[in-house]
Amino acid sequence: MAVETLVDYVASQDDLLQEAALALPHEFSKCTYSLGHIRQAVYLCLTCSVERGICSACSIACHTDHEQIELFPKRNFRCDCPTTSVVHPCILHKTLEEENVLNAYGPNFKAQFCRCGRPYDARTEQETMIQCLVCEDWFHESCCNLRERPTSRNISPEPHPEQAEVHEEGSDDDAQSQGSSHLPPGLISGTEYESFICGLCASRNKTLMRWAGTSGITMVVRDAPVEPWKRLVYESRTTENPDPITILDASTADGPTVGSKRPLSPSNVDYSDPKRLRGSSQAPVPSSVPCLAPEANFMAQNIYQQLDAPVTASLGTGDLFLSEGFRDRWCRCPSCLPPLEAMPCLLVEEETYEPPEDPDSGLSLEELGMRALERLPRDKAIDGIHAFNGMRDDLVKYLRPFAQEGKVVSETDVRDFFASLTETAKKSRR
Repeated sequence: MAVETLVDYVASQDDLLQEAALALPHEFSKCTYSLGHIRQAVYLCLTCSVERGICSACSIACHTDHEQIELFPKRNFRCDCPTTSVVHPCILHKTLEEENVLNAYGPNFKAQFCRCGRPYDARTEQETMIQCLVCEDWFHESCCNLRERPTSRNISPEPHPEQAEVHEEGSDDDAQSQGSSHLPPGLISGTEYESFICGLCASRNKTLMRWAGTSGITMVVRDAPVEPWKRLVYESRTTENPDPITILDASTADGPTVGSKRPLSPSNVDYSDPKRLRGSSQAPVPSSVPCLAPEANFMAQNIYQQLDAPVTASLGTGDLFLSEGFRDRWCRCPSCLPPLEAMPCLLVEEETYEPPEDPDSGLSLEELGMRALERLPRDKAIDGIHAFNGMRDDLVKYLRPFAQEGKVVSETDVRDFFASLTETAKKSRR
């Protein structure tokens, strides 16, 4: 039987506290309903069995023991927890509110994801899922033709110890680009693009279709239904290269770690202009400004004409993989700009609400206890100190024979001690 010393136990508790601080660094004491419709992390409560979303705070404070699915950020969304549409009462927002009629509830709120409509289970899903910048739905890599669909959806195996060590030492980006030991790398690595737009959203925007398959906007296509999937990369037309389209075979670029969802990657580029307010589009462009959009990619345009084709006959889904800094490269002529303005996320990176930092996050049990003691009224604080000192003296007295005889204190011994304290407290109240 393994023996754990008190020092080891205290160290393990400190490790658990640090893990909790990393996982939940924010304060979850206020429902976001009062903030209105904002872009925020949304959760679907499967236990409540309603197609509604709740905020991060309510997912922890109100639905703690419920089964939930994280839907990740959704724009223009207001928490449903304190409304009449959710039976389970909200403990953070006491006033019962009317149903949020302005919220949009897509297939994700039925626990359905991707164009294939499969449910998502983090415990069994082997593929990485990618979020569309526009509709914010999630798509399997195989449904984007980045890899073959795994034949089994059993629980993903634990990584090899050497692989796990590499992931632990490397950065998050490195870990995401490594791929797994049981699936081949994807056709496009997660580090090669900043944002993803699904084919359906792209087909609804004239400017996106115009730029599809051009420089910095990669597509995955195939020449015929029997041919393998390839990357469609655009090259400018020159005298030496009259054909602006180049098809590359599947690369060996490493894909992101499977079994996870790849959220929208925030750009590292500062898109703000010192001469205009943050979040505003550029000043109107005079009608005389020429269009700077690249020449349309014929194969990409052909893909959008055949989006309704059966999967077996499809030459591409129309999905777009946009490289870093794509917002700076758009043409803003009177023809290209209006469709972009209809989807503001294409022009300006959106801000996502995050709860305030928890001031108690990362504190040790001793520090948490002292902070709680400081918040008590003076008389109750003194009573608490006396009670603690009494318990400490009793514990020292209880453990002294173990130390004198060299015996190991077991979990049963500790439970017996606190059971005796509880029994003594009950007798004193009689």
